[in-house]
Amino acid sequence: MLKQSLNFKLLQKLSPQQIQLMKMIQLPTQAFEQRLKQELEENPALESGKENDNEFDDSQSNDEYDETGNENIDTEDINIDEYLSDDEIPNYKTQANNYSADDEEKHIPYASGTSFTQHLKTQINTYRLTEEEEIITDFLVGSIDDSGYIRRDLVDVLDDLAFTQNIFTTQEELERLLKIVQQLDPAGVGARDLRECLLIQLKRKKEKPSRTLAINILDQSFDHFVKKHYTKLLQKFHISEEELKEAIKQVEKLNPKPGGSFVGSNKIAEQIVPDFTIRIIEGELELTLNSRNAPELHISNEYNNLLKGYKDSKDKSKAQKDAVLFIKQKLDAAKWFIDAIKQRQQTLFLNMNAIIEHQKEYFLTGDERKLKPMILKDIADVINMDVSTVSRVANSKYVSTPYGTKLIKEFFSESMKNDQGEDVSTREIKNILESVINEENKKKPLTDDKLAILLKEKGYPIARRTVAKYREQLDISVARLRKEM
Repeated sequence: MLKQSLNFKLLQKLSPQQIQLMKMIQLPTQAFEQRLKQELEENPALESGKENDNEFDDSQSNDEYDETGNENIDTEDINIDEYLSDDEIPNYKTQANNYSADDEEKHIPYASGTSFTQHLKTQINTYRLTEEEEIITDFLVGSIDDSGYIRRDLVDVLDDLAFTQNIFTTQEELERLLKIVQQLDPAGVGARDLRECLLIQLKRKKEKPSRTLAINILDQSFDHFVKKHYTKLLQKFHISEEELKEAIKQVEKLNPKPGGSFVGSNKIAEQIVPDFTIRIIEGELELTLNSRNAPELHISNEYNNLLKGYKDSKDKSKAQKDAVLFIKQKLDAAKWFIDAIKQRQQTLFLNMNAIIEHQKEYFLTGDERKLKPMILKDIADVINMDVSTVSRVANSKYVSTPYGTKLIKEFFSESMKNDQGEDVSTREIKNILESVINEENKKKPLTDDKLAILLKEKGYPIARRTVAKYREQLDISVARLRKEM
């Protein structure tokens, strides 16, 4: 049975403008510049550069409907004064200390050169191959990833050759041509796994006992070698510890990613543009916002002239009405964008100021042991903003400090209590854990249980599983894999 009822609900919804503002707050400096460029291209009412002193007086915009029946558009709600200023510098630029010397270099340098694939294909051209063999070897080279490996099964390559190149060959022939590809430089390229990659490189080295032993170990006992079961290797190959050490040295000199060094030099050079700069001046911290976050924007003077023309005309046509409505829409969008930039600057500054105040001891000394426990809610409560807003600032912004450029997120950490009941940062515990592991005897590396005992002795009573979690976060292997001869 159908039934009608009336329900009252209280809902909180974000307007499209609020959503866009949240996205703008999240943008780092370089991405913000791209967003600004996009807005300038899409909105002709918005221009960059110095403010225009010519203001438009809209006090005569109260005309009624004319006798011809054309509706007159009331432009009184379009207050151009809100967009323009008599000052050469907009007031929103002077409300924050946002001048910095890092706004001169605005372009990321590009590396030029031959691509990795082209480098390999150029070498293939030096071999005497038939037309079909050239197509197959080119296809194999095209299947090599940036690390220098072919990650696909040869059966799949055979199928692709048949479907895309109309070439039907055997797996034996493909194996033969793959051996040719594996002769290319850098050594190890074209391997299908790490073991094959290391063996290719070893076989190119000069003949010596340690090289031969290293080849035999990788060929016959790769799993034992990877898992560092040195005792089993000593027993299987009937060798001394000194001989095993020499063989391991041969392997350690090899490159597990032969394509990595070549590819890395031909990519766009990575450049971090800090959003903030912290300086220590006479024992006090000074925070500045990158001035590239404070562009000079104003309303196009052409739009003022269009509005003037509309008010001066006696006959208000339908076309003029549509034009004024379009102008109003663009003016409102321009005004909102300028206000959003202002709000973005204020939000960034509020967040960073609160973080500096909380971590003042660290920023003055650079000693990571001075980092206090700090979570997003701590800052959100200070500045009376939502946790999600603080998260947007922390996850994507960098700050230049006297101790290097840091991701703001790195200053946040949870707290744990030491043996004296004091709250300490988990970052401090991780630093101590890392130093303990670095100082351990690599012949007998410390297990997680022993690490937990040592940390307890240092005044940090944490469980073994917590030690394991921190060790993994630090990207440190388990004790067995840290073992050295």
